[in-house]
Amino acid sequence: MAGIAGGGPTTVNVAGVALLAAATTLVATPVAMVVARRTGIVDRPGPLKPQTSPVPYLGGAAVMAGIAVGTFGQRVSVLVPLLLALVLGIADDKKGIPPIFRLVAEFVIGGVVLAVCPLHVPGAVAVLIIPVTVLLINGVNLLDGMDMLAAGVVGVAAVGFAVLLLGPDRHLAVALAASLAGFLVFNRPPARIYLGDGGAYLLGTALAVLVAGAWAPKVSTTFGVAAAGLIAVPVAEVAFAMIRRFRGRRSLVDGDRRHPYDLLAARGWSTWATTGTYVGLQLAITLAVVVAGRRSSLQTAVIVDGLAALLLVLLAGASGALSPEQEAVP
Repeated sequence: MAGIAGGGPTTVNVAGVALLAAATTLVATPVAMVVARRTGIVDRPGPLKPQTSPVPYLGGAAVMAGIAVGTFGQRVSVLVPLLLALVLGIADDKKGIPPIFRLVAEFVIGGVVLAVCPLHVPGAVAVLIIPVTVLLINGVNLLDGMDMLAAGVVGVAAVGFAVLLLGPDRHLAVALAASLAGFLVFNRPPARIYLGDGGAYLLGTALAVLVAGAWAPKVSTTFGVAAAGLIAVPVAEVAFAMIRRFRGRRSLVDGDRRHPYDLLAARGWSTWATTGTYVGLQLAITLAVVVAGRRSSLQTAVIVDGLAALLLVLLAGASGALSPEQEAVP
């Protein structure tokens, strides 16, 4: 399977990375469940929590273990921002971090991504990876409100990156996708463990590293543009939440239950159907991005990104997720 950048692993190596990452996460997840319960790092029922009993967090720690083992011997430096994101999120799960301090920490993590990921764009443009990291951290966190949703969407996006990138970035994408596949054994409905903020922040940062990889030296500029489609779903969640809360004159950091997936569930959609819609949409976008990247047509890449944005806006509009009115959600 040819990629855009040269010097990557062979198919056998990719299979080995996937096997190691998935197996490690399969073993680590039950351990994380036990540790989470014993340390009280669990998600308890509440106004914004649909479950009826506490569910352990720390799924992100198991995914991190899979990524670390799967990428062993590759560019170890990219694990630094991932670990920082995981630690920040676990601290948020355990104690709760004031929004301003959390935002500052997210910008720091974005700075670390910039430091460890070479980009072939002017410095002023490269700095944009910092706010992109912050967007993705928060976007994945907003997606992590339903069983299998965030892990499924990010897993499909990671497969897209794995197809079109080679070298250490491809290793990371394969390890991320495989680790999430292992995690979904326990996170599928009804979930026995959640990613938690630790996992959501980790996945958002991993996507940011892969976006930086799409703009690395020797990678097609067309794919750098097309790659925006692979992260469209989490970015859209942030945009929709900001629009909704701004229109309702609410704080932008307040949580709510008016995400598209919440509103679909309120209309009677099952968790499988709702999550399947998101994952199916991500799969369609990913396939289009892969085609655009391989064609090396900048015009096609721009069209793909535009269509992805249009699809997401239609989903949000049809579900009512852009409306500020309050709606009872079970």
